[in-house]
Amino acid sequence: MTEIPLNIQLSALPTGPGVYQFYDSNESILYVGKAKNLKKRVSSYFNKNHEYGKTRVLVKKIRSIKHIVVPTESDALLLENNLIKELRPRYNVLLKDDKSYPWLCLKNERFPRFFPTRRVIKDGSEYFGPYTSMKTVRVLLDLIKSVYPLRTCNYDLSAEKINAGKYKVCLEYHLGNCKGPCEGFQSLTEYDRQIDDIRQIVKGNFKSSITYFKGQMKALADEMRFEEAQKIKDKIDVLENYQVKTTIVNPKISNVDVFSIISDNAFAYVNFLQLAHGSIIRSHTMEIKKKLEEQDEDLLELAIVEVRERFKSDSKELYVPFNIAVSPGIKVTIPKLGDKKRILDLSERNAKFFRQERFNQIKIIDPDRHTNRIMAQMKKDIRLSAEPRHIECFDNSNIQGSNPVAACVVFKDGKPSKKEYRHYNIKTVTGPDDFASMEEVVYRRYKRLQEEMQPLPQLIVIDGGKGQLSSALKSLDLLGLRGKIAIIGIAKRLEEIYFPEDPIPLYLDKKSESLKIIQYLRNEAHRFGITFHRNKRSKGAINSELEGIDGVGEKTAQQLLKKFKSVKRIKEASVDSLSEEVGASKAKKIYESFRKE
Repeated sequence: MTEIPLNIQLSALPTGPGVYQFYDSNESILYVGKAKNLKKRVSSYFNKNHEYGKTRVLVKKIRSIKHIVVPTESDALLLENNLIKELRPRYNVLLKDDKSYPWLCLKNERFPRFFPTRRVIKDGSEYFGPYTSMKTVRVLLDLIKSVYPLRTCNYDLSAEKINAGKYKVCLEYHLGNCKGPCEGFQSLTEYDRQIDDIRQIVKGNFKSSITYFKGQMKALADEMRFEEAQKIKDKIDVLENYQVKTTIVNPKISNVDVFSIISDNAFAYVNFLQLAHGSIIRSHTMEIKKKLEEQDEDLLELAIVEVRERFKSDSKELYVPFNIAVSPGIKVTIPKLGDKKRILDLSERNAKFFRQERFNQIKIIDPDRHTNRIMAQMKKDIRLSAEPRHIECFDNSNIQGSNPVAACVVFKDGKPSKKEYRHYNIKTVTGPDDFASMEEVVYRRYKRLQEEMQPLPQLIVIDGGKGQLSSALKSLDLLGLRGKIAIIGIAKRLEEIYFPEDPIPLYLDKKSESLKIIQYLRNEAHRFGITFHRNKRSKGAINSELEGIDGVGEKTAQQLLKKFKSVKRIKEASVDSLSEEVGASKAKKIYESFRKE
């Protein structure tokens, strides 16, 4: 693939949170960084003069930019940490050490302890996190301990040693921070029930704890202990705003390759996430040009072989969106729920962003390919027999039946062709009748195109639902064009698309490019029509003000407006200047009429 200029790579970046990677001309990694807004942050490297020489040298070496999109800024921070430790880029300094983010450990022991740690040891203990701040860990730990008294000692509390009376309660018991399981004052069943509640808290289920705190806060407020009640309220706020889960790291998911695929008529996009020791260490997305009508399953199988060979992956498990054939000895998992599904969703999201990024780049460097893709997609989405290279859209405008007009806008290759826009004054309809107005204007438009031997559109879009669509169809029937031109109606309420003689509407995805073009057509027709209607209504109001004067008709009113440009200037004009245009008799009547006002 040819090298894409940096300015085009920058213009196509998404605006959400994520991690960016800079590469030099040899495809060697230079720098890894995180961003709340990828486009804004990466562009800042190229839009300003940098104070430090190292940064200036880095920017000069950048030839390509890759990125990974994640749900939140916290996820970006964690992923940045993982990638820097794995890839060790030359220009990253801060995170190359072995320092890692804090976790909460639920120790694998009888009467388990709950404490913070930076080391994940595979001894059967449960680990929750990681957290981006030790302060968050301490607040959460304080909350848990204030609700559930837990032991902090490191004694071996086996049944034999407790029954033998080997241990004595410590100061924590007398302070109320521990219920004394070391002397058998608290049963293992009761303690384990507390641990189950704590698991729910660290997993994000704070409902029972928040209910407890609110009751405690109300009781303190009733006793006029407002300072203590405020402290409890602060803890409730932390619980309610706290997000414990992250899709980036889960220590239970280890040494797994994640693949997802997004495809259209011409290309498929495969994203690969490599997980090691519960962390994402690599992300790569590839574009595959379709040669025939290959299925996604076949393309994904080929991509998996190529990607795993390229990155020397020996993972024994794959997460994929559907069942595929792989080499013996490799486990295929199709996640449906939980952290595994979130990891797969993250992969698919990155594939979608990569595809959109490619679309944005192609739109700049190869507009013909972009147009061809859009037209092919519209043909497929709207079930057309031919690509809609020429589309026309109709809209009516009137206020309580006054000054009824219609507009026809024309799009060629998905873009407005404004020189071919047309306005219509409704001639045969009296009163506010949208259906009859639509029937009239469609008939007039295509009657004229037939008479002048002009090319007909491949698609007609009617602004309205089944009623307006049926009216337009009557005109096509009269002209013998039924079946020769595709026609649809778009209703504003839910953006449903109606087809002739089909009572069930089509609902396109809200992010669909086909729907966006149809909405653009509809909005452009409405804008063009309403502007014409307002101008006509305004002109009618001016004419009626002049024509209300005895002896002044439409011709005289237009003659005066052509000379004086506005009604205000006509009012201010002298009898002599008016006489020069319409004669002494009419001039006197006009002059006296405005003076009476």
